[in-house]
Amino acid sequence: QVQLVESGGGLVQAGGSLRLSCAASGNFFGISIMGWYRQAPGKQREMVATVTRGTNINYADSVKGRFTISRDNAKNTVHLQMNSLKPEDTAVYYCNAGVLDSTTRAYFVVWGQGTLVTVSS
Repeated sequence: QVQLVESGGGLVQAGGSLRLSCAASGNFFGISIMGWYRQAPGKQREMVATVTRGTNINYADSVKGRFTISRDNAKNTVHLQMNSLKPEDTAVYYCNAGVLDSTTRAYFVVWGQGTLVTVSS
């Protein structure tokens, strides 16, 4: 069993910054990819940024140059530094992880409960 807990969301003015954090806990063998997705009201959930265990990183075009994802494999944490925030970034941000079960090595995709980011104009 594993759960992801996000933190760091909140209200910020346009141009400001926030840092999101996600910590994985529970019983698991390991974690492969970790990332952040977001969903705005009335819109489909979209990928924001992902990072593999080897720190291969992928960003959505809309956040390149503004957001930075980082990962600490030893601590099973992932962070998203968000700079130059825009109102269009307003969404619920979800942590995502690919997890290997400790016993069977089965691969599961796990989602956090989400943290709300609101960017005012």
